[in-house]
Amino acid sequence: MGLFSFLKSAGAKLLGNKAAENDAANAAPAPNASMDALKEAADKSKAALLSSQVLSHGINVENLTIEVEDDKATIYGQVNTTSDKEKIVLLVGNTEGIATVDDRLSVINPEPEATFYEVKKGDSLSKIAKEVYGDMMKYPVIFEANKPMLTSPDLIYPGQVLRIPQL
Repeated sequence: MGLFSFLKSAGAKLLGNKAAENDAANAAPAPNASMDALKEAADKSKAALLSSQVLSHGINVENLTIEVEDDKATIYGQVNTTSDKEKIVLLVGNTEGIATVDDRLSVINPEPEATFYEVKKGDSLSKIAKEVYGDMMKYPVIFEANKPMLTSPDLIYPGQVLRIPQL
């Protein structure tokens, strides 16, 4: 796939997951560290939080490694399907503070790639389904394609990027 752009200021906040916060605390620098060391520690902390976030969604990924530099995340690992790969890219990219995702994941069983759609103000899954499929009643296809990132068809927000699978 390659390089994906997201809205840096839109997205889910990373903090709130106690396990992720504990992982981030282990990456903390010494109190007298230089600015470069502090920046590097912050990037490692973000990477640890993102890794915890991906793993908490139950997506099967082997050798997951996420590197963060400023607002760019690079993802390495191996997944079973293209769907899993796209979900990981979206989980990472739909996180506040991440503007770019460099996808380096390999896929064991490739399938047709989905398209991505950026949610606009006033959108709903049924409105998006009408636009892309010509049938608003196909919204469950979009909802299912974005689980576990989406927990309800009514909880989408402007700037969020969704997978739109081929029918």
